[in-house]
Amino acid sequence: GGQRRRVTLARGVAAQASLLFCDEPTSGLSATDAELCVKALRVIAKRLNVLVLVVIHQPRREVADLFDTLVLLTSNPGRLAYCGPMAEARAYMAACGHAVLAHANATDFFLDLLTPGTEQDASSALVDAFAARQRPSLEAAVEEALVAKGASTEEMLREVHGQAAAADGRATRRVRLGPYAAPFHQQVRTLLRRKVMTTLRNPGAVGLQLFMPIGMGFVLGLIFKGVGAHAFGLPQISFVFITLTMLSLQSLPLMSLLIEERGFMKHETSERLYTETAHILTSLCVTVPLSLIGATCKILVIFAFSGLSFKFLPIVLGWTLLLFCFFDGVFSAVAAAAPDGQQAQTMATPFLVILMLFNGSIVTRATAPVYLRWIFEISPTNYALQAIVIPMADDAGAAGQSYVDMMGYKTGENAKGILLIVAMTIALRLLQVAALKFLNKPQK
Repeated sequence: GGQRRRVTLARGVAAQASLLFCDEPTSGLSATDAELCVKALRVIAKRLNVLVLVVIHQPRREVADLFDTLVLLTSNPGRLAYCGPMAEARAYMAACGHAVLAHANATDFFLDLLTPGTEQDASSALVDAFAARQRPSLEAAVEEALVAKGASTEEMLREVHGQAAAADGRATRRVRLGPYAAPFHQQVRTLLRRKVMTTLRNPGAVGLQLFMPIGMGFVLGLIFKGVGAHAFGLPQISFVFITLTMLSLQSLPLMSLLIEERGFMKHETSERLYTETAHILTSLCVTVPLSLIGATCKILVIFAFSGLSFKFLPIVLGWTLLLFCFFDGVFSAVAAAAPDGQQAQTMATPFLVILMLFNGSIVTRATAPVYLRWIFEISPTNYALQAIVIPMADDAGAAGQSYVDMMGYKTGENAKGILLIVAMTIALRLLQVAALKFLNKPQK
């Protein structure tokens, strides 16, 4: 518990917050850990010039003495009973006729006085005393502050920055006027280091992205072993389609991990520690390359077992990896938008069915309804299968051309397909950023 509280405080410090609200930061902690927690808050307040507001119940004497100002509230309804220096609270209560016993815990005594229904209940009397003794001076101070022209936000930030630099005794970075304490490049560098460390500490995640695809490659390779040695026909087309399908689905199991990471990310971005774009860029630099390595190994293993001519390897490898990047974008965008893993699977299914079936092999232009033939123009699977099958059919001669005609494939559409897949992948990444920013906000 104490370690988690210190991490929470560290996040506030990392964001360079000027004001910290702490709602019962010592609840659930031992007396020693509670004192260490409040001492940390005091260090933050004094060294970094941060105003710290703490709601706390039953602090022991050593903890209470760490606070500068005390505000006492009573209930039914909520009313002020004291607002002033912590060091003067005992004398104030004595002046009101409620002296603290010599060996009593002052804060426990104050709570007994302000809790309605207890034997020592003096809440109404203390509220009346506050109205007579302290309220006039507080209201006068508020009126004076409202009349006086205050500093602008930029001026206050610069003043706080100067005070922090003077207290630190050395030159610090220039003051940042935006909502984030660190520049974007520093956000990415810090997140990248953390992502690499957490990935290396999780062998399961590495195995899911690297070793499991290689294992599936051996399984598919054994199933389609020697398929390239036969005359070109449906077995080779089925082999290409299954290979593309398996590579497209490789990132599907990662959606649950992405949703889990999203929960931590939403809490941290809500505190302005970093941007959603920095989080996505970090994933693209760690998770996607790791998955690409696994996908590449998988393709090479399958291709080696298939017996196809190695002159087709660049075509097969290039289009399968391009298709993998597109569907990885689909799953990432869905994981960013879906509330949970189950709904993510449900949301991803229509995209998979439509974009994978309209490929010229399962559903062809001739068999598809007229009002759905436009899907072929945006189906990445169709362009990938077409780009791979046509060279293999040309190598087979007239027999291969009959399959091309049957599937409705057209030559010269490779550039169009590449540009379309790249554009849709970029659009999906932008949708991922928008979904992470505006959807599934944490309830605090």
